[in-house]
Amino acid sequence: MRLYRLIVEVLLLCAAGAACLTGQTTGSNERVPSSDVPADAGSIVPNAAGYAGNTECKTCHPTIWATFYKNPHFKSLASGKAPPELTACEGCHGPAKAHIAAGGGRDTIVNAFTIMKPKAIIAACLKCHASDFNRANIRRSEHTEHDVACTACHSNHHPVSNRNLLAKSQPDACYECHSDVRSQFDLPSKHRVNEGFMVCSDCHNPHGGFAPTFAMGQTSKMLNQAHGNQQPCLKCHVDKAGPFIFEHQAGEIDGCISCHRPHGSTNAKLLTRPAVAMLCLECHTGTGDFGVKTSRGVTYPDHATHSMTDPRYQRCTGCHVAIHGSNTHYRFLR
Repeated sequence: MRLYRLIVEVLLLCAAGAACLTGQTTGSNERVPSSDVPADAGSIVPNAAGYAGNTECKTCHPTIWATFYKNPHFKSLASGKAPPELTACEGCHGPAKAHIAAGGGRDTIVNAFTIMKPKAIIAACLKCHASDFNRANIRRSEHTEHDVACTACHSNHHPVSNRNLLAKSQPDACYECHSDVRSQFDLPSKHRVNEGFMVCSDCHNPHGGFAPTFAMGQTSKMLNQAHGNQQPCLKCHVDKAGPFIFEHQAGEIDGCISCHRPHGSTNAKLLTRPAVAMLCLECHTGTGDFGVKTSRGVTYPDHATHSMTDPRYQRCTGCHVAIHGSNTHYRFLR
């Protein structure tokens, strides 16, 4: 009996302690908030932060609000779980109370993207997008280094595509700066970007690429990587990927651009030279052994074999058919 009474007293003491932590009760059983616990302790952002709630925005911006449900950013509002600083309009533009009280005006918007500096725009977008792997290098990308901000390509309010919120179609957005590349896609031999068969981001990462690895040659140009560490060309041209027992060194040193122009060329197969022999002779000059006992260069006209005056030897790939790499012969023969 004494043990039972002792247990009851302990439970009453615990209950009294809990009441002191959460608040006191009056004689009418009404809870009185404790002075040590603020009334808004459950709020992620206090009201003093200036957040008005995003539904207030539709009063002055009905057109944008009417289509906002199609915007990927709408899910931050629909879920109801995101904190105010990451929710819908105020998630990008900042607290709106001062803007509403002033009756509008660009100068009263905390984050007015039309007047913000590129680095500030990138920082605002990375509040949510910093965890995306394809944007891991955006701060050191060539676009960022040349003050190209997110809003140069993306439009949150008036996109042509709800998927990536692009302000224009992807090729047109890239052509605004890369006009020289646009002309290359009109050459006879080309990748079919203008025809819609592929887009720039199939090969390039506009948010910045990783440092070139061994299998990517020595070029970067914000390239995507195929299979983790290879040139983006190999995503489509998988038969050229290897690994091969006998590798063509040109592909390992400079990558595909050793012989090909990736955007377009006046020559067949995007080659940098009009004739295959002219391309091969850039490296195979007839001197040195290129790592093998017998010279891998062509010989001079007074020799009996491999004379460039003989039409039979003016098309190198007629014999060296496995020019990208071979598993059977070190000279890439049949």
